[in-house]
Order: sequence, then structure tokens, then C-alpha cells
Amino acid sequence: MNTSILIFLGIAFALVYFLRMARIGTLLAFLIAGFIAGPHGLKLWEITEIWSFLGEIGITFLWFGMGLELNVRRLWQMRTTIFGFGAGQVLMVAAMLFPILFGIAPWTILGTVMVCLLLSMSSSSADLGILADRNELQTSLGRQTFSILLFQDLLALPLLAMIPIFSGRSFSLGAEIIDILVMSAGLLLGVVVVGRWLLNPLMKRVSRMKSKEAFLMAVLLNLALWAVVAELVGLPPAIGAFLAGMLLSETVYRHQVQADIDPYRTLFLAFFFIALGMGMNLPLLALNWWVVIAGAIGLVIIKFFAIFIVARVRKVPSREASLIALILAQGGEFGLLVLQTMKSTGIEAIPLPHSEILMAVIILSMMTTPILLAIYDRLYESGKLVSNTRAKKINIKKADKNSEVIICGFGRVGQTIARMLESQNIPYAAIDMNVDQVVRGRSEGFNVFYGDTTKKAVLADIGLVPRRVRAVVIALDNAHIAKSTVRAVRALTPGVRIFARARNLNEASILKKEGAKLALPETIESSFMLGEQVLSNLGVNRDKIDILMSRMRGNNYETLSGILNRNK
Repeated sequence: MNTSILIFLGIAFALVYFLRMARIGTLLAFLIAGFIAGPHGLKLWEITEIWSFLGEIGITFLWFGMGLELNVRRLWQMRTTIFGFGAGQVLMVAAMLFPILFGIAPWTILGTVMVCLLLSMSSSSADLGILADRNELQTSLGRQTFSILLFQDLLALPLLAMIPIFSGRSFSLGAEIIDILVMSAGLLLGVVVVGRWLLNPLMKRVSRMKSKEAFLMAVLLNLALWAVVAELVGLPPAIGAFLAGMLLSETVYRHQVQADIDPYRTLFLAFFFIALGMGMNLPLLALNWWVVIAGAIGLVIIKFFAIFIVARVRKVPSREASLIALILAQGGEFGLLVLQTMKSTGIEAIPLPHSEILMAVIILSMMTTPILLAIYDRLYESGKLVSNTRAKKINIKKADKNSEVIICGFGRVGQTIARMLESQNIPYAAIDMNVDQVVRGRSEGFNVFYGDTTKKAVLADIGLVPRRVRAVVIALDNAHIAKSTVRAVRALTPGVRIFARARNLNEASILKKEGAKLALPETIESSFMLGEQVLSNLGVNRDKIDILMSRMRGNNYETLSGILNRNK
């Protein structure tokens, strides 16, 4: 084996390992590896036709993957959040960036608009990875962040339509805008028609063969066909690859296609980022280093405030709004992809040196997100992100040390439990880290205080002491925080009974192991309630229903868990 390959793989492995430890997107590791191994680094390889070819395949697979994720039905189901929050975020970022970029850069109006839209995009892979690491994917924060990322995927349509326009198809701004709208609408309409009436029957025939090889080849043939068709009509092949992905996203085989194509997509994505890193102009970036650093800082700051403003207008709580803004404040792979696509096809929407600088700005901004989140978490845990004045105003009323129940988390579940306790004249104290939620609760007469439920000192101050508190309710929607809270409660009062809320059986099992007396999985319990109503309306005897429910809840759902595991 060539020594250069061994050295390069060692560099790539080390970068992937350390960037993953730092919670930075691993795709950047391949980009940096290409940069180090390229002509401006260790000179292990030069940019040859082979590397350019591999990079183009990587671009094709990346566009295909983006199209595959853009499912029209899913967009329609989440339309309110996607087209409300997502569109608001993009428009606010673009509106704040446009006057700055148009004032300092010698670009056309359309070129400036395109760059603003590119910079409004975030890194889907990095952001979803961050949400998964923080156990936030199924929370309100995760769902809202995901809806914004989905709208950004949808924005790919007009941005793709803008690329060929810069090659000279239109000659006035009005005509260009009409071209963009017509092409975007045509792509959406074509995807629905072709996907449903042509591709679905074809893939059905192939799947009946029960051959993984035939299925994979059909997918690759579809990808190559549309890329070639796009090139023949004068469009970049990337548009054809994106269209091929969208076509398959409208079929029932979308999930299988994604599973089969993922290993190849990961491989060729690595080639794309390696080729991108090798092709970066180090002398130009070194000459304009201050522009790159200032651009990255400015981009993160502007995007943060733009997204935060939109979130607060939509009445998202301050903490949640600031976290969404921080997670989405970076640039993304989509911007790199469009800039590289235009570079490889010779389309100059903006001058080539400016494209190089923009790519460096996006890359640097992507690396700042985990660092900023770590700083935010440290400040938030220390209480420094809530002003002392407001904290004093919130907690000016001291907690009743005679509370018999402590409620950790004061969302809808916590409030419901508080009302039930009040109806029976049982004294309680509730605690939550959401300042706005606490203020609203206090104004409505609830005995709720601001504080971190994972801190033993805070729990003790709120009245959690042995032999006085009879029960603790964990009504938090974050599995990681809920687990930490159970541990803190157990450390203070080992004998107290803990009743916890969980999203599913797995989380319920974890909380039980940590010491919760009862952990109710919401998804299962809502199914039970629905099932009870169905059986009751079908005339099944009430005693039989109670026995059935008791048996299914018995042994902490162990019987049901076994059934679910067998059906996986």
C-alpha cells in the first residue's frame, strides 16, 4: 500500500476522533484532512482528474440525499411550523445580511440575495447530531429546530433554480424571478406526478425480485438518468440528482432507498469534502484571514439575533429561543455545496475569490457551534444567564418548607398535577428552569419557583428533606435532565417515593433503574386510554377492561415490552 494513503488515513482517523470528541461534525474532519494532505499542506497528493471526478460524484450523492429527505407529505403535515418558523428565520437572516453584504461587496442584487439565502442555511447533520447528543430530538426544542431545518431543505428548490440563471438564461431581474418560481413549481409538480405514477410501479416490480443488488442498481440508474437529463438540457447535473432524490422520496420505498444508499453516500461525501479541502486556496485565505474571522463572527452573531427575535415573536420561551438560535447560528454544508457546484460548473454568481472566502467563513462558523453551546451550558448552570434582579423577583416568595409534594418541571404535566393537589388541599412546591413558565405560573397563583432540578442545594432549599416530603413528581420532558434529577432526589432523600413521566418504555426503564417508584411512558398510557374507550364503546364489560389494563400495566409493562421487542 502506498505510504501516502497510510499517512492520510491516520490523519483522517485522528481528526474524526478528536472532532467527534469535541462534538463537531465529522464531515469537517475530511475537509481538514484534504486541506492538510493537499498541495498547500503536506503535498501527499495533487488535485488530479480522479480527485475532481470523485468530488463530482460526492456532490451528486449529497444533492441526491438532500432531495430524498424532502418529502412533500411530511412538509404538508408540519406546514404550520415549517412555513411559519422556518420561513420567518430565513427571511429575518436574509433581511439582516442583505444591506451589509450589498454595501461592502461588489455583487449584483440577485447574487447578494443568493449569498444571503445560502448563509441563512444551517448544518443539518451537525445540528441533528447535537440534538441527539443532548436528548432533545423529541422535545419542543428539537421539533422546532427540525422544522426549521426542513424548511431550509425546501429552500434548496429556488436556490437550485438560481444556479442556471447565472449562466445567462435571463436578462432582467423580473424575468429571473419568474424563472426561479416557474422552475421551483415545475420541480415540485413533476416530483409528485412522476414519483406517484411512474416510479412507484417501476420500483414495485424491482422489489418483487427480492434482490438487493437489483434494487440498488435501480436507485443508482434513476440517479444517473436524471443527472444526465439535466446536463443535456443545459442544467447542472446536481439539479438532476436532487430531482432523483425527490422522486424517490414520494415512493413507499424511500426508507429502504435511504438505508441502502447511506454507506455509499457517506463514502462519496467524504471524497467530496476531501476534494474541497484540497482545492482551497491557502495563499488567498492567508492574505484575507481577518476577513474570514470577522465574517464567521459576524455571521454567527447576526444569525443568532435574527433567529432569537423570530422565536420570541412566536412566543418561544427565552431559554428555548436562545438554544435554537445558538444551534442554528452557523453556516451549513448546503452553502459549501452550492458554492462548489458553481465553481465546478464555471458559473460565477460572485467572483471566485469571494466564493473561496465564503466557504472558509462557513467552515469556521460550523466549528464554533459546539464551543458556544458548551459556554452557554456552563453559564446557564451557574445561573449567570438570568439576571439577579429578575431571579430575586421570581423567588421573592420563599418556598413553604411544609410541602408534602415536590414537582420538578412545570409544563402542562406539572401544572395538571399541581391543580389536582390543590383540589385535595395537599401542599406542594414546584420548580422549573424556564423563567417565563415560572412567571406565568406565579401570576396564575401556582406555588412555583425558579431553579435547577438537578442541583441538590436547590432541591433542599425548596423543601426536599427526609421524612417531610411524601412524594416527588418528575414532570420533565428531557430524559437526561429527568435522570439527573432522580439521582439528586435519591441522594437527598433515599426513601422518598418518586413518580416520573417518561416518553417511552426505554426511558421509563432507565428512570426505574435510577430509583423511581413509578415511571409512566406517555405513548403507552395514551394507547391504554384510547384502548379503554374503544373496548367500552364496543360493549366489553368494565370489570374485564380493568383486569386487562391491570395485567398490561403489571410488572412495570414487562409483558408489553416483550411484545414490542419481538415486533421490532
